[in-house]
Amino acid sequence: MNRNLNRAAFTFFAAMMSLPVIAVSQNRARNVVLNGPSLLASLPDSDAVALVKMKVALNDAMPKLLATNPAKLAAANAQIDQFKERTGIDPRAFDELAFGIHYTYPREGVTKLQTIGLARGSFNPAAMVAAGRIAANGKYREEKYQGKSVYIFTLEQDFKLFGVISFRVGELAASPVDSNTLALGDPASVRNMIDVYRGRKHVNAELVSLATRDPNAIVGFGGNISPALLQSLDINNQAVMQDLSTVRQVYGSIGMDQTDVDMSLIARTVSPDSAKNLGDTLEGLKQLGAMFITRFSGAKGVLAKSALKNLKITTQANELQIRTAVAQAAIAPVVGGL
Repeated sequence: MNRNLNRAAFTFFAAMMSLPVIAVSQNRARNVVLNGPSLLASLPDSDAVALVKMKVALNDAMPKLLATNPAKLAAANAQIDQFKERTGIDPRAFDELAFGIHYTYPREGVTKLQTIGLARGSFNPAAMVAAGRIAANGKYREEKYQGKSVYIFTLEQDFKLFGVISFRVGELAASPVDSNTLALGDPASVRNMIDVYRGRKHVNAELVSLATRDPNAIVGFGGNISPALLQSLDINNQAVMQDLSTVRQVYGSIGMDQTDVDMSLIARTVSPDSAKNLGDTLEGLKQLGAMFITRFSGAKGVLAKSALKNLKITTQANELQIRTAVAQAAIAPVVGGL
């Protein structure tokens, strides 16, 4: 087998999965719909947006996906408790958590993400932040901006989202923007969020529409794809890069039913022909995928084979749609082993 072809297959799949949307659009019965307007509509101008149903994710999805590893589940819950102790902010009180992401390009080939979060739930944001002032034990400062209090906590701590995704938090700013909504992020992003709330300049209508196509999903998101963003993926294969260069937006969601996790990625290209070409390339590389997954053994191999077997690639107008579903039983051992 040609090594360049193998490398092309690998880079193509890696690039597609690196785009800022992994989505679900299977129409299965999942009773997780929240009423009322999406919290995404209150975000500032963003290049990508995401909405997480936090109570469903923490109370339903996380326990199921970590069911085979009680120690990992306990560690994930301990991380949440530790975050609450240090800031007074309890993620379990959030119904929804919305993210707005803005891309910056400090130099050629490099992309940095500026992220702002909005949390909505049945809680008193002002009381939570006040509790955080005590929990932080002096490692915080308070700033006034546009009549709002911005509390900035110095954490310098590594966290794992749902016990799996690692990230480091240096400074975390928090400010109540209304009676049941809390802005979270770096100080500059939170100040910007306060400005947005004052002016009510909701400018992400198209991205919000893309991210909320499946109202039953646990996670939904949509994002714009710029040439500079694609260049930062460092793809050396010209054919793969040519196919990806036609993508302008990606969107979708992730969801669970009683037995499966459904996932899809939808890429919106510049034309129907571009979508077809991208789909044809991916169909060809899908055949090579069977060779790649033989390198995985045990639980990872079972999961990879299931995802590839159920992978469906279709085109509709100028959109390439990639869908797959895997059993929760196949995911749980892999997640629990991370």
